Amino acid sequence: MKIGAQLYTVRDFTQTVQDFTQTIKKVADIGYKYVQISGVGPIPAQEIGNICDAHDLDIIITHTPPGRILDDIATVIEEHHMMGAKYIGIGSMPGEYERTMAGVQRFIDDFAPIAEEIAKEGLTFMYHNHAFEFEKVGNKRILEHLMAGLPEAGFTLDTYWVQYAGAGPAAWIRKLKGRVPVIHLKDMAIVEEKQRMCEVMEGNLPWPMIFASCIEAGVEYGMVEQDDCYGVDPFESLKISYDHLKGVV
Repeated sequence: MKIGAQLYTVRDFTQTVQDFTQTIKKVADIGYKYVQISGVGPIPAQEIGNICDAHDLDIIITHTPPGRILDDIATVIEEHHMMGAKYIGIGSMPGEYERTMAGVQRFIDDFAPIAEEIAKEGLTFMYHNHAFEFEKVGNKRILEHLMAGLPEAGFTLDTYWVQYAGAGPAAWIRKLKGRVPVIHLKDMAIVEEKQRMCEVMEGNLPWPMIFASCIEAGVEYGMVEQDDCYGVDPFESLKISYDHLKGVV
């Protein structure tokens, strides 16, 4: 598994071309060779690609606003080709879709044709989970409905949120074998009896089991991410995870 950085972790430092360039240099200096574009400011795709190329960073996947994917998929596909990114991702099922059987089906009806169109262009539509996808509607988890209803989609399984839902990341990575080319690597700590995100191998997730399941399921990229670094410099957070992971996976 190749280790990358999910730039959402450093989103506060990617809102202008100058800041994005400095951030990419810092990420490359840590040792990362792969990135996910997410939370970046209004910078043209070609410029994003050129900046990453200049620092020998490959763009693997994005999180793209779902509305753009629905309303302007041709441009989104073109941008991903510009950046060399194979995976077009969304961060979650948007809130406008109710967490009911009807809402989930409406999401599937909207995005299944889009996933097919993306696949025809040699790319893959990727769905990233939080915890709510493990709620049951119609006697199945929402994630199971998405797996069945979006046959052309892949899943960017997030280890923290699966654990948060009490579902077990290693087991779910295996269940998604062949459909999880990219996952998010994020650990869980307990602080004052509350769950919170932390750097990989600084918390309590069963990483040997998770890494073994990644090999079994064909995971190619693990993107390190922290939504909240709780006062730690986010670049230092990315470095801590990278240093723990290098030589292990």
